[in-house]
Amino acid sequence: MIDTTFEGFRYHKPLPNFYKIENPKNPKSEITEELVDGLLDLALRYNFSGISYSKLSDDFKKEFEIDFDNVIIFKFLMGDDLIEMEQSPEKCRLMDEEFQEYGLHVYEFADFLRKNGFAAELIHPLADDLSMRAIAMQSNDCMITRSNMCLFKEGITVGFFMIHTSIENLPFKEENDMLWVKDFCSTCGVCIDRCPEGAFDEDENFLRKLCTAHREGCNECLLRCPFYKRGYDKVKKRYDRMVKK
Repeated sequence: MIDTTFEGFRYHKPLPNFYKIENPKNPKSEITEELVDGLLDLALRYNFSGISYSKLSDDFKKEFEIDFDNVIIFKFLMGDDLIEMEQSPEKCRLMDEEFQEYGLHVYEFADFLRKNGFAAELIHPLADDLSMRAIAMQSNDCMITRSNMCLFKEGITVGFFMIHTSIENLPFKEENDMLWVKDFCSTCGVCIDRCPEGAFDEDENFLRKLCTAHREGCNECLLRCPFYKRGYDKVKKRYDRMVKK
């Protein structure tokens, strides 16, 4: 059972010690396909949409001053009812509750790995000094849209938590087959045109400080985005037709 006294993730605070199993003293580095499948089954049991894997490059580790290589990304789809709700403090509260609910289970995923002999540590999901989107991009399994959203094939409303681990042979992707998204976004621009806060500069670069998504629950750019309205597969087909013309 999960301890309901958990107080949640907060900025500028260390992660709570919510693990039930200690990291092994001599962690393993090789995992079997059976255990990889078992971890995925555990994630799906709690309604996560899937798992991605990032192998961090030496340059990336140097840039962010980190010493771990292997990251497991646990993805979940944010609820459409909350995404489409009018922005308000209540919306922010409900979205945070959803985030916390998924976050609780990630400790169980870490314990699953520790129990099987691997080191596993949750990366603080709200850390100011580390870009979670940048780590996600190292997975070759997503792209960052013009509105600074992290787009996976599951959708643009994917939230995620991350664990870094001693496992060296995770099923990492060698190439990113979503690079076309950057080109498609350059032909669209609806997020820029419809942003009520004008959170883009004259060169159409996203301005995080002006965006009110996290503090007020604004989702106008997301709601207008073709990837939200039509889904990844339909937008990809539309792009392919556009390129052939």
